[in-house]
Amino acid sequence: MTNTIPTSGYAALSPKSKLTPFKFERRAVGKHDVALDIHYAGICHSDIHQVREEWGSALFPMVPGHEIAGIVTQVGSNVTKFKIGDRIGVGVFIDSCRKCENCQKGINNYCLEGMTGTYNGYERNSQQIAFGGYSNKFVVNQDYAVKIPDNLDLAGVAPLMCAGITLYSPLKHWNTGPGKKVGIIGLGGLGHMGVKYAKALGAHVTVFSHSPNKKEDALKLGADEFVSTKTLDSESNLFAIYNNTFDLVLNTTGVPLDLNPYLELLKTDATLVFIGLSGQPYPIEAGKLLPKRRSVAGSMIGGMDELQEMLDFSGEKNIVSEIEVINPEQINEAYDRTVASDVKYRFVIDAKKF
Repeated sequence: MTNTIPTSGYAALSPKSKLTPFKFERRAVGKHDVALDIHYAGICHSDIHQVREEWGSALFPMVPGHEIAGIVTQVGSNVTKFKIGDRIGVGVFIDSCRKCENCQKGINNYCLEGMTGTYNGYERNSQQIAFGGYSNKFVVNQDYAVKIPDNLDLAGVAPLMCAGITLYSPLKHWNTGPGKKVGIIGLGGLGHMGVKYAKALGAHVTVFSHSPNKKEDALKLGADEFVSTKTLDSESNLFAIYNNTFDLVLNTTGVPLDLNPYLELLKTDATLVFIGLSGQPYPIEAGKLLPKRRSVAGSMIGGMDELQEMLDFSGEKNIVSEIEVINPEQINEAYDRTVASDVKYRFVIDAKKF
């Protein structure tokens, strides 16, 4: 188990460059590591932001990808969680400090020393650049991987490793269930998972979208109501219909919005949660919050325990992402189409073809 693992993938060699074929070595499998053949890797919008340095300076060459689904091919001598042939998933981070208060609580995604990202960073306590899932092989510590239920399609599972947990976690944290009303702003890669999980948890779900043509999809995915925000203007009073209605509103969009009208949709003690990231600040009117003790919060993926819980729940409810599977040579086109919202609702790379 001292040999590194030859790996093929796609990488951006410099900021904003197109992704091209790239060969590199994965680390040798250590005592607590598992190696896997990646079968499918999801394309997350955050991959595009980082390749294009829209979130600040980044490390290159960059192999993106943190939505990984595959099959275990090798296990270290001290591995107890997996065996060869198991279906395995890897998400947004591959390590954490394990010592801080948050890691000890099981919310290692909020590690106080900073979680170790699956890519665009260095492996923990190392100067080795972490390369992500746009590749055919992967090596990870067993504690930072999860088991995929046998009944779920591997391709459809891949986006659950980011998009799925990103929506499942706040829904669970804010106690979504029967009798609760949830609003989902945006019906994209994130929003469509919010609809599926909120409905599966028993909530009444309303989708707010600027695309009127998404109504049919929203209802098919499980939404109870659909509101086209494109029809709203300064004279419109449509939002008034929903004032004081929702227990939870999730903003899944990555574009600047005036969220103040949405604050008035919240009941007393209800919360609007930021999920998507915009490149611009959101002006929030305190006067919308005070009268009913409303809150604004944020949520980022989930810890490893919750990631496994989400997959188990997905297995019970037969939930996967709505996807379009592509070959590696289509990645750059998929990036452009993702930015143009021209996908229903996530691209997934067939990593067996790297």
